[in-house]
Parts: sequence; C-alpha cells; structure tokens
Amino acid sequence: MLITIIMLLYSSLISFMLALIIMLLFSSLIGVFCWHELSSPVDVEMHFLLALLILLTLLLVIMGEAVDSMLHYMLPAKRLAVEEEDKGKEVKRLRPYQISGDKSNLDVVMAKDDGNPPDVYIDEDLHSRQLAVYGRETMRQLLTSNVLVSGLGGLGAEVAKNLILAGVKSVKLHDERTVEMWDLSSNFLFTEDDIGKNRALASVGKLQELNTSVAVSTWTTKISKEKLSQFQAVVFTGLSLEKAIDFDDYCHMQKPPIAFIKSDVHGLFGSVFCDFGPEFTVYDVNGEEPRTGIVASISNDNPAIVSCVEDERLEFQDGDLVVFTEVKGMTELNDGKPRRIKIARSYGFVLEEDTTNFGVYEKGGIVTEVKQSKVLHFKPLKEAIKDPGEFLLSDTAKFDRPPLLHLAFHALDKFVCEFGRFPAPSSEEDATKVVSLATSINETSGDQKLNTIDEHVLRHFSSGCHAVLNPMAAVFGGIVAQEVVKACSGKFHPIFQFFYFDSLESLPKHPLRPEDIMPLNCRYDAQISVFGINLQKILEESNVFVVGAGALGCEFLKNLALMGASCRSPGKLTITDDDVIEKSNLSRQFLFRDWNIGQAKSLVAASAATKINPSFQIEALQSRASSDTENIFDDNFWENQGVVISALDNVNARLYIDSKCVYFQKPLLESGTLGTKCHTQVVIPHLTENYGASRDPPEKEFPMCTVHSYPHNIDHCLTWARSEFEGMLEKTPTDANAFLSNRQEYKRSIKSGGQAQAQAQSLLDRLLECLVFERCITFEDCVAWSRRKFEEYFTNRVKQLVITFPENTMTSQNTPFWSAPKRFPKPLQFTSNDSAHLSFIAAASILRAQNYGIRVEDWVLNREKLSEVVDKVQVPDFQPKITKNMTDANSTSGNVAAVDDNACIDNMIKTLEERVKDLPPGFRMNPIHFEKDDDMHIQLIAGLANMRARNYSIPEVDKLKAKFIAGRIVPAIATTTAMAAGLVCLELYKVLFCHSIEKYRNSFANLALPLFSMAEPAPAKVIKHRDLSWTLWDRWVIEGNLTVQELLDWFQAKGLTAYSISCMQTILYNKIFPKHRERLNLKLANLVQDVAKLVIPPSRHHFDLVVSCEDDARNDVDVPLVSIYYR
Repeated sequence: MLITIIMLLYSSLISFMLALIIMLLFSSLIGVFCWHELSSPVDVEMHFLLALLILLTLLLVIMGEAVDSMLHYMLPAKRLAVEEEDKGKEVKRLRPYQISGDKSNLDVVMAKDDGNPPDVYIDEDLHSRQLAVYGRETMRQLLTSNVLVSGLGGLGAEVAKNLILAGVKSVKLHDERTVEMWDLSSNFLFTEDDIGKNRALASVGKLQELNTSVAVSTWTTKISKEKLSQFQAVVFTGLSLEKAIDFDDYCHMQKPPIAFIKSDVHGLFGSVFCDFGPEFTVYDVNGEEPRTGIVASISNDNPAIVSCVEDERLEFQDGDLVVFTEVKGMTELNDGKPRRIKIARSYGFVLEEDTTNFGVYEKGGIVTEVKQSKVLHFKPLKEAIKDPGEFLLSDTAKFDRPPLLHLAFHALDKFVCEFGRFPAPSSEEDATKVVSLATSINETSGDQKLNTIDEHVLRHFSSGCHAVLNPMAAVFGGIVAQEVVKACSGKFHPIFQFFYFDSLESLPKHPLRPEDIMPLNCRYDAQISVFGINLQKILEESNVFVVGAGALGCEFLKNLALMGASCRSPGKLTITDDDVIEKSNLSRQFLFRDWNIGQAKSLVAASAATKINPSFQIEALQSRASSDTENIFDDNFWENQGVVISALDNVNARLYIDSKCVYFQKPLLESGTLGTKCHTQVVIPHLTENYGASRDPPEKEFPMCTVHSYPHNIDHCLTWARSEFEGMLEKTPTDANAFLSNRQEYKRSIKSGGQAQAQAQSLLDRLLECLVFERCITFEDCVAWSRRKFEEYFTNRVKQLVITFPENTMTSQNTPFWSAPKRFPKPLQFTSNDSAHLSFIAAASILRAQNYGIRVEDWVLNREKLSEVVDKVQVPDFQPKITKNMTDANSTSGNVAAVDDNACIDNMIKTLEERVKDLPPGFRMNPIHFEKDDDMHIQLIAGLANMRARNYSIPEVDKLKAKFIAGRIVPAIATTTAMAAGLVCLELYKVLFCHSIEKYRNSFANLALPLFSMAEPAPAKVIKHRDLSWTLWDRWVIEGNLTVQELLDWFQAKGLTAYSISCMQTILYNKIFPKHRERLNLKLANLVQDVAKLVIPPSRHHFDLVVSCEDDARNDVDVPLVSIYYR
C-alpha cells in the first residue's frame, strides 16, 4: 500500500515537472531570440538559472522512468490485482461469515499439479464448469494462447465469441471489409448503426465485454504472413484458396508450427480444414477419466488372466495400456510399467504379460488405464486439397456427400476468383458454371475422381452460397473454436483434416421463384435468398416458447433474434426462467455481464436479445414451468404456442414440458449438453416419438454400506462428506428449530412418525449434541467441537470398526471379510503440523459458528494461533463399544447390545426438555444449505472426504475436484452449447415448413473425438386394435356429462373392457372394489371434483381420465387419454 501511494505521488510530481519544462522552454526560447535586447547581467543570470532548472527537471524525469520500471516489477500485475480485489469484494458480499486474512495456510492439501506455466491465474469461480471439462493444465495453455480470427462475418463473430468466453490470452480481429445490411442476418454484434464501419472495429467493443481478461484488438489493413508468427493459432473465414495455401505453408513450416484453420459457411453448407503442423501430439484423445477396475485375482500364466470384482462392468478395450497398484503377493506388477490388454472382457481381461515366475497373487490391486498420446502428421493445404484422405462423416444417410462438397467448395473458390463475386441466388447460369467448374476439377482429381456428380446438390449449393445463415454460423462457430482449443492445448482429437456438413433438408418443399428471393434491403435479405419471403413471414409471425434462459437459452435467443422469429404481430416469443445470474454463468451465457450478477436471467436475456434485433417481440417470465404454475401457463397459453424450444438442464423438467407438448399437440425442439457432448431431438406431433418415450439410464447410486463403512474410491468419500455436511450443518439445526418451536408436536412426530427406533434415537442424539452437550457459545467452543469431530470421524469410528472386524476376520462362507473391493482402514492421528488437518478444523469451526450466530475470530486464519488453540482442546480417550461380530459380507457395523429402546427414547426426550430451559429466550440455530460455489463449504467437504480417504488409503483430491463431484456440477463449455443451439434452429426451419419425418434429424455430437451422428427420428409407436390404430399423440374426446357406466359402455362398443378409471393419481372406479359399483350411475364430472378433488377452472370445459383396458383375450391395451367435454 505504501509503495502504491509513493508511486502515485511520484507520478503527480513528474506530471507537474513536465508542465513546468514546457513553460520554461517557452520562456527560454523567447530569451534566446531576444538575447540582444537583454539590458543587464541580471537578465542573463535569470536565463542561465532557467536553463539549469530545465536540466535538473529532465534528470528527474529520467530517474522517474527508472523508478517506474522498478515498481513495475515490484508490484503485482494490474489485471491480477483487480481480479483479486473484485473477488474479495464478492466474497464479502455473498458470504457474511468470511473474514479477512491469509487463507493460504488453510487450503486443503491439493494434488500435485505440475502444469506449465504455474504462475497463470485461473478464475475458478468464473471457469468452474469449463474446468470440469478441460482441467487446469488445458486452461493454463489457453490463458497463454494468442489467436487470430480473420473475417468478422457471422462465422468469425461466433468463433471469436466462443474463444473469448473460453478465456484465451488474446484474440486479434482482422477484417478489411465494412458492415453491410446483408451481415445483420448472421452477426449478432452488428446493428444498423454499424453499417459502413469496418467489421473488426464494429465488433471489438462488444466482444471485449464478454471477458475483460482477454485482450481483444483489431487489424483493419491487409495482413501479411509474417505477422502470423505472434499467434499459436489462426482462423481464416472468407479467404481465397490461393491465399489460404500461402498462409498455411508459412504456418506449417514454423517451429513450432502455427495451427491453421480455414472455415466457411455458404448457405446451408459448411466446411472446416485443419493443419496443426507436420507432427502434432494429442495428449488426451477423448478427455474421459482413466478407466479403472478392482482386481480379484491374477493367474500365473502366459498370458496372465486378470479377474476383477463384479460390482460393475469394465470399460477396458483390446489394446489398452494399464498399470497396477496395491497388488499383494504378485508385487512385480506394482512397478508402474504400462502393460497391454490383449483381450478385454466384461469382468476381466487377458494381459500381455508372462506371470509364470511372478509371486502368487494374494489379494488387493487396482488396475488403471494409461491414457496414450497420439501423434498426427498433418498435410499442408496445397497437398490435402488434392489428397484429402478420409472425410469425417456426420450423417450416414449422406455417406457420399463429403467428397462432393469438397469439389463444390473448390469450384466456388474458382468461380469467385474468375468473376469477383458469388453466384447469384437461383441463377441457372451461375449454377451451371459452378457445376462445370466442379466437373472440370473432378476430371483432374486422379484417384480422388468421383464416378458421378449430383448436380442437384451443386445447384442448391450455388444458389445459396452468398448467404451466411446464423444457425450454420453457430454450428461451425462452436466446431472451429473447439479446434482452436485443441491446437493450443493438445487436449482432444482434432479434425483430420476436412469436415463438411450440410442441412439441405431445411430447404422448402417446392422450388423458389425469382420473386420469392428478391432482396428487400432489410436485415433478413441473406436468409430470404435461401428460404424465400414466405418463410420469413412465417418466422416473424410465429409464437415461440423458450423454456430456460441459461447457456442454451441465451444461444437460442440470439439465433432467433437474427433469424427474425417473433418480430412482427401477432408473433411473440415467451421465455421463462426462475433462476438468477451467477458468476459461473458468465463463461457460457454470453448475454450476461458481470454487472448482471444477482439479476433474473430471463429479464436480462430478453433485454439483451432486443438489442440484437429491436423488432424482437419478447416477454420474459420468472416462473418455473411446472404443475405448480399452471395458473400462469394455462390451457390458453399452451394452445397459442406454435413451437416449444426446451433449454432445460434436468430430466424431470424436460419430461413435464414434453408431456404438455404431447397433450397440446405442439412441436418440441429438445437439446442438452454435457461437456463436449450434446444431443438434439425433434418431437413432431403424430410423426415422431416424444422425449419421454426413451429414458436415459438412472444415475448410479452407491450402496449405503459402501459409503458409510467400506469406501474404495474418492467418489464414495465425497458422497459421505456431502451427507455428513448436510446432516450436521443443515438437517440437525433445522430439526432443533422444529423442536424449539413446538416441542409437543415434535415429540408426537418422533413417537408416531413411523421412524425406526434406531433412527429416532440417532436423531435425538444429534439434538442433544447441538442444543446441550456440544452447544457452542464462543468461537473457541466451535474450534473445540471441530477438533472432537475430527477425532470422532477419523479416529474413533475407524478404531471401533477395526475392533468389530479385525483384519483377519473371515465371513460365514470362510472367505476374508476384508477382500476386494473392501479396503482395510487405519485411524488417523491428529497433528496441528498437518495443514490438511488444520484446514478441516478452520472450515468446520467457521461454519459451526455460523450455525450459532457466533462472531468468527480473525486468528482462525493464522496457522500458529489456530494450532495453539487446537492443541489445548481436551479430547476424550477412545472407549470401545462391546459389539457382536457379524461377518456377513453385507454387514455394515457391529450392533450394540439390545436395550429397552422405548425407555431410552423417553429418557432422551426428558433430558432434552430439561436442558433446553437453559437456552436464551428465543434461541434458534441457523441451518446452512450446501452451496457448491461457496469456497468454505467446499473446503469442509474436501476436508471430510480427504481425511476419510486417508483412513482407507484412497488417493485424495483437490478442492476443485471435490467441488465437481460433491456439487454434482455438470461440465459445460460455450462451444458445445453454440453448436447444439445451431443444430436445433436448423430443425426449426423444417418445423415451419411442415416437413415429412425423413427430413428431420436427431443428432448426437462429441467435439472431443470428434464425432457427429445424425439420423432420422424414430416414428411414434402405433398401437392397433381391430380396425382402430392410435399413437401417444391421439386423444379420445367424448362429449356429454357421462356416468361411469356410460363410459364403460362406450369402451365396450369398441371391443375393449375398461376395468379402471383414474383422474390424476386418484382411482375413481375399479371393478375389483365392490363398493365402487355404487359409483356406476354417478356422473364422472361430480366424481372428479368430489373424489379426486380436481378444481376445474371456469375457462376449461373438460377433464381428462386415464382408462385401463383389456381386449377379449384379457390382454392389456394402452389406450389414449380420454377427455370428457361435459359443459
């Protein structure tokens, strides 16, 4: 601080002296020119003094420069200082228990990280979801990478946006062209006020706002290849093939090579070419965690046969390299040497190793995949254009399309070079010339020559090639930006080397007439040139419901605004999201800025979208679309929607929206992302299956006995840690407040709530602990509690478990109890010299103090002071419990000798009631809800998990990994999100054109591999009965206020026997219940209101019933939902 003040004062002094120099120089010059007029020696002396003063001042300025340089190296970098200052302010604003001081001594011991360079600052709050995909090392590489993006059309803007969000060091924007009205249909950065400005200059300000830590600058003049040497990767869009070859040759020959990427979007066609140099190493091909297995046995054979524990299937593949650790007996395998799997099986594998002379396997062992690097030898563009090799395929229905598009893009380049323009939309003459050029190129292609050329595709390509459509720009903007990340880091497998994609199916069914594509001098002219004016009108007048304003929601709003959706009455877009903006959102949700943190996502996103297109008619709601908000999203709302776009992040919400779309017969465009993976699904009424027709497998859950007593990996430890955190800091304080608020009611719930006696006893134990025996009054009490908790968790419980089940325990089947996957534990010995132990104490003490509303002392962050206080805590000696040894393989612990449980519970309640009388009037605890973005919460979770991992000799994790697993953070990056949203919007064109099912595409992509898989959606399942057939999209409508018997008769007439009728979750009639026969003559409208308690609003004229039926052969038949229109 003192140095900073001195520097500021010195800077002020220098500024003053510089001003004085100018004055003195001016005065001296006058004196020199008037020397002959000096009347006395005094005047001469005066000017001499002035000259001397000038000399001294200049000397001070020179010294000032030296001091400034010295301070530059003494003081921290300005960017890092500002970020740390802002970070601190945020902590104080969001976390009232946070205190000042140095936390470095208290961080959980982190896994050794040998990343380069180690001094690069990573804002983990901002990039947490991205770190879950890339890891620290890749992020460090990105933060030191300089990238050029040349060509700021729609594609260039998308690439630059994604790279800036990813957090590269710098992005240089290059463009010599000016903004035209034509650009506004694809570039979200431009407005009509930018027309006539240089495209790079018009883009730089808005791009810089996305991430102020990235240096964004511009070039607006012709670029020379020598200037490329300052970049790690260069991206060119709209570049001629001749210039691309020249630039690529230069980049290819550099040492190290500069990654060169050329990409273009022309109408519904796109291409990418990558050249990362003659020898590029991919360090992580797929980005997945190394696969592991727990060894059960190893044979002394050649080759050896390895069997693994059958708790889950192995994911090893033939040829994988693996290493062994912790093997007992056959210790030769623990040498760290990678060994190859010869044949992989579900629960074992054959190892390429002669173990005949190795020791005999006894027990234990972990086998872990060794991730193998891969070296790729890229060809320069001048060679690859003639010999492209194998193309990356995206659609199996178009397996012959990539070679044709390779010709098409080459022919287009020749056309532009020859005529100086793009082919005109729907020009037969220009299309014929493109076909001719492609044919000519094909004839000279040698072994790459195609037997036939599809002129139909080439003519469509020619007609729309001048346009850059926003959905295509979004798709390729995501793909290209991800290729830049690969080039800068060696993470994930790059495109090798060409990728072509088209969405020709998005075109209208019938050929367009010349008048359909006439430009209107509007922002949609480029889109009109491809799809015609009729689609534009449909888009502008469409009613769209976007559910979710997160990463996907922001991309959808941007795309829809540029496409012109809902931009003219009666069209309207409705977006809803009940969430608020957090800092971690800013690395993907690009419509938000740091000053929006804490504001409603939907409102901010809607406001930002209208700046992209002022004509956007958008309404932002802040309600979750669910069964609880059907008063907002009522029948009238759903019936008025034209299409629904889901941007949700959880399955239950998606299923609800899907059910509404099925009920109201609305098209649904569904999508989701997971790291580098994404999927899109088209749900079209009466054509395709719905989203709920197929389910993902449920998330894996660990057995409770494994989590609580026998963990064998860090996931088990973190699951246990989260459970303990919520139990002691949230659930127990909540229960304590419930008891204090209404003691009699709480006592009744304990005794008659259906809880097992052991559960009730455990609950009362915790209440007695927090309200009586371990109630904290001072912060020192919180530290003492934390120290005793350490002893309980990591010493006493383990000692008790070992006493109950010694290491040599045998099961009732005469097999070792402590056999794989169980790991024999060892108790920890607390020491204040271990920073991880102190980290646990500090985090637990601070959060416990928050439970009781106790002021946190500053000295908790001082290692020496905290150690001094902790070492004074009296810890009771361990007292083993007398237990009965149960050696069943699934046993979780020894059971305490039976006692009179009811009497014990009564006694505990009595003690609790007596002792809480000593509490201050109105005393209540402060429950703490786990928050994954709270550093102190994560520090405690990591402390709990890592200490438990030490008990069981399990490798520990750092706080970041603990945050990912315990916080159940979904990995997410901007590139995947952009691509998914672009693919969805390509399907939107088809929805508006009412295409047949074979035109639609569901997609799955993994940018890491890379893998693109697109296929026709599955049709809706057809159910047939006699001459009737229906799908899930059908609903049987019956008019009239029917009785139960009349409804049964209606079904009987169709050859179906209805045996059960339900409304919501209530059974109105079932023939197996004798009393239900009394309802046969009752009106169904009365039953649904009296029995099911259904409230039918005045605006609704019907209610819905689920009817279970069987046919004449007594086979169940799934019939459609039945709607009774009774008024």
